[in-house]
Amino acid sequence: MALKSINIDNKQFEISYEIINPQKEKTILFLHGWGSNKEIMKQAFSTFLKDYRHIYLDMPGFGKSSNDYTLTTKDYSKIVKNFLEVLNIDLVAIAGHSFGGKVATLLNPENLILLSSAGILEKKPFLVKVKIAFAKLLNKLGLKNITKAFRSKDVDKMSENMYATFKNVVDEDFSNDFKSYKKNGIIFWGEEDNATSLSSGKKINSLINKSSFYSYKADHYFFLKFAQDICKKIENGIK
Repeated sequence: MALKSINIDNKQFEISYEIINPQKEKTILFLHGWGSNKEIMKQAFSTFLKDYRHIYLDMPGFGKSSNDYTLTTKDYSKIVKNFLEVLNIDLVAIAGHSFGGKVATLLNPENLILLSSAGILEKKPFLVKVKIAFAKLLNKLGLKNITKAFRSKDVDKMSENMYATFKNVVDEDFSNDFKSYKKNGIIFWGEEDNATSLSSGKKINSLINKSSFYSYKADHYFFLKFAQDICKKIENGIK
């Protein structure tokens, strides 16, 4: 593990990262999802794709990377872009899981590998809508502390700035961003995914003109079980 100091818009970040197969020339960056870290991506992919250098990093506020600010998805993309520039690394591909898929899309790589990416707005169940409306009402009444009881489990133990960041990124519609991506997309999905539905994956596939789509009978973390097959398809699909 290594640390790299990054300064963006007068904000300082210590980014934790690890490089696998450092002697290889072609590089793939792996970006984790919300509430996760680089270790889950490393667990899945580090023993495969042996002809590629792998970079695994903890995005700010996750794993061992610091964050004292309220950020947006665009901020995350700027931070990762600066990180790559500081390390002077050209990428052949970026693989992003869930929230990491949105960050990867904004970085516009030659090959975009999406793993159950977030970014398609889905209808919320009625009870979730009621919870959100009630929490907003409590905020307006100055009862901010009470709203903590209504938070998603994804942010249950996170700091106030990371909760504010979560609110910034959780309900983004990336349809236009996916549609604007004109390079090579390789999309993988879990058919039993309850976090980002299979229909969202198929929609992203339809929005990215040059993309292939593969699904597996598993949940949001399907790639832990099917990493070897996914990596074979990546090797055959990268341009």
